[in-house]
Amino acid sequence: MRTHTGHLGGLLATIVAAFACTAVVATASTALAEPASAPAPAAHGELPLSVDGGAWRSGHVQGMAIDRRKGFMYFSMTNLLVKTDLKGNPVGSVTGFTGHLGDLDFNEKDGRVYGSLEYKEAKSFYIAILDVDRITRMDMDAQSTGVVSTVYLKEVVKDFTADMNGDGVFDGDTGNTPDHRYGCSGIDGVAFGPAFGDRRGERAGKRLTVAYGVYANAGRTDNDHQVLLQYDVTRWKKYERPLTESAPHTSGPAHVDGKFFVYTGNTTYGVQNLEYDGHSGNWLMAAYKGTKPGFPNYSVFALDGARKPVRGIVRGQQSPERGLLLPLLREGAHDTTTGTYGWPAPGQYGQYGLVSLDDGRFYVARSGTLQDGGVTKQTARAVLNTWTGLTPSPFSPVGPTA
Repeated sequence: MRTHTGHLGGLLATIVAAFACTAVVATASTALAEPASAPAPAAHGELPLSVDGGAWRSGHVQGMAIDRRKGFMYFSMTNLLVKTDLKGNPVGSVTGFTGHLGDLDFNEKDGRVYGSLEYKEAKSFYIAILDVDRITRMDMDAQSTGVVSTVYLKEVVKDFTADMNGDGVFDGDTGNTPDHRYGCSGIDGVAFGPAFGDRRGERAGKRLTVAYGVYANAGRTDNDHQVLLQYDVTRWKKYERPLTESAPHTSGPAHVDGKFFVYTGNTTYGVQNLEYDGHSGNWLMAAYKGTKPGFPNYSVFALDGARKPVRGIVRGQQSPERGLLLPLLREGAHDTTTGTYGWPAPGQYGQYGLVSLDDGRFYVARSGTLQDGGVTKQTARAVLNTWTGLTPSPFSPVGPTA
């Protein structure tokens, strides 16, 4: 049974007592300490210390998802999805995406994988829903095999295409413009979890949360929030349409079930990976560091799941605006000037993939490249970590990092 503590500080105490491990900095050359022992077995059998996602002629790994009951791991490789068993053996793949397939999450309620899917030139942003039970062979086409359906996100399109300077011109996929409301560059992070502020934790109904990408434009002040949308997907079947890239559809919910703002300071392309942690009841957000000198530019943030959103001023907007504000968890490093909390987390800690096992452990993605016959291939590996909450990196690998 999953434990809901409501605070990552409680989780830290639990992990230190249970696993007796210390933090390591997330680079191979600057390890501070080695964990003393492996964690207890998972509820559904022992999980491996790592799962190899393979090497592919693709973009880099964007996100991961796990089906613990059936024993499969899923890796988004930007323009393809790879399915492996938990020994790292490839089971199947979905190819042919010309858009950007980003972060993933597994929906335990319907047994499907949900991911962010962008077509910026077409001004189209979708949640891709993959019928993963039907992925049984390699190189299944995303459009012709029927394993992918999509739902259009109107709210994202509205903010991405917003003409903020009133010149009547859509400036396209560029951060060097005052256009794009909140600096919206599309979407990336996705995760299932309770409605923000719902203190029932695992007893609450799950919603899909979608995080905006945000342009790293250091010359504007209205892009210093992470923007999160929540959707109740229980009735989304009526919106689902096959993926047809030559004729993008616009079938999707007219309204969001909640729109929220988190003051973190500007990041480079927003929340890359979003994850709800059922053990602590908090949300983790991993991002590429921002570039504004007035902010500490952390790369990992946590949302305090025990606190309800409050209506307040969305800072830095061209016109005064109020919205639902979410509080950062008051742990990690604290920047007193901006009031933000987070972790510098050097190295690869969450930006390429993050999966909570809801027991104090996480799979964290490792991204790399290799040469195969003169061809550069992208690699992905899911590495088992524990959450320590320590600074600079809040994660500690369970086993060897090599």
